[in-house]
Amino acid sequence: MIVALMPVAALADGPAQPPPPMGVWTGAGQLGYMSSQGNSDAKSANAALDMSYLENAWKHTLHLDLLYGQSAGVTSAERYDALWQTNYNIDSNLYTFGALRYGHDLFDGFQYQASGTGGVGYKLIDTSSITLTTQVGAGYMASRPELLVHDPATGAVIYRTLQPSQDYAIATAGLNYSQKLTSTTTLTDQFLIDTGSDNTLITNTLALTVKMSKKLALSLGYNVQDNTQPSPGTKSLDTVETVNLVYSF
Repeated sequence: MIVALMPVAALADGPAQPPPPMGVWTGAGQLGYMSSQGNSDAKSANAALDMSYLENAWKHTLHLDLLYGQSAGVTSAERYDALWQTNYNIDSNLYTFGALRYGHDLFDGFQYQASGTGGVGYKLIDTSSITLTTQVGAGYMASRPELLVHDPATGAVIYRTLQPSQDYAIATAGLNYSQKLTSTTTLTDQFLIDTGSDNTLITNTLALTVKMSKKLALSLGYNVQDNTQPSPGTKSLDTVETVNLVYSF
């Protein structure tokens, strides 16, 4: 993770972040699309939405994202993820949280992965240029593995066999990091791990965002998702690189 590379002394400098607006939804949506024709035909699209709502000591956040890819007329990627989290601030730095997460990916060997977790978080750094928050907790994971059979000629999935569902307790930990490199450029890194007896799911999203105006920005992103115990014949690691247009509200 990028946060591990930053000098601790440099992170602690600077005034605190200004207080966020209360009683309104704020956030950003982003969209990316690519299409190529000629010797090979390929299309891909990705979209994401991040929203938050603050009311006194409560903070609600929603994250949605989707990914779709097609090559030579064959669907090569299709993923949907959703995360809802509610925080209650005990003081300016310490909070408790409850979170619900759902993921559906046609190609990762799981029909779905869903979890409910709760725990505590702490704001380690909160300046005008840098924020770093960590949280730990426990919860429950429910997932449904599936065996995929691919067409050797096209690579398309031609058959799916559902396996017995997996339901198990998990421990969870996360880090959220943000640094303003310049007045228009921001680096962010979001890391989350859910680990239990049957599988460990690790996700990390690194992004560099450059503002073009007050509302519009360009974002370069790199996402890693790792299931340490995937279904047989399925790779554990998925990576996605994105170039997106971002609209803030």
